[in-house]
Amino acid sequence: MNRPRSSVAAKAKAAHTQKAAGGPRMAAREVRIIGGQWKRSKLPVADKPGLRPTPDRVRETLFNWLGQDLDGWHVLDAFAGSGALGFEAASRGATEVVLLERDAELARSLNSSRERLKASNMRVECTDSLAWLARHAAPRFELVLLDPPFGLDLYLPALAAAVPLLTLGGFIYLEAGEPIEAPAELGLEQLRSGKAGAVHFQLLQRSGAPI
Repeated sequence: MNRPRSSVAAKAKAAHTQKAAGGPRMAAREVRIIGGQWKRSKLPVADKPGLRPTPDRVRETLFNWLGQDLDGWHVLDAFAGSGALGFEAASRGATEVVLLERDAELARSLNSSRERLKASNMRVECTDSLAWLARHAAPRFELVLLDPPFGLDLYLPALAAAVPLLTLGGFIYLEAGEPIEAPAELGLEQLRSGKAGAVHFQLLQRSGAPI
């Protein structure tokens, strides 16, 4: 049965208005890993408010910055969500990838994907990310991925909590809904930055003395 033209037009207009205003995006049903041994493998994306997987071209840019081979790296994906960032790192040969996700349903989905891909280099923990970072404040990761929910003002607390877990010279990737400047006292140097739609992203490196 055809829908009335007025209803279709109204919905299209509302969607356009929301997009223009930077409103929450409707989550895709799945995302694809874009590089490494699991290239083109699909990851399910739950239809949950605020869940917005990092876009393909942003992930491609990030791993062009880092290099495609992460062999020997230890990686932390601190706000895993769909797992797109963490699985990309694991697909590119990282020795260890730890995924943190507070939502139990999302954590189960991440574990299912990990088991399906036989990703022995990955571990999923269902936990509050900031609390976990505070408990594990010792340098062991070459890369920490931070993509906290937009609108919750977690960017600076997450950065501050992540720095002690970085090896000297290690990297932080930060994705945010606005430009974020890391405080000088954290000892982070901004190496690269970019913007895609409403997404601001940057790569930072720990260059200061251990905290």
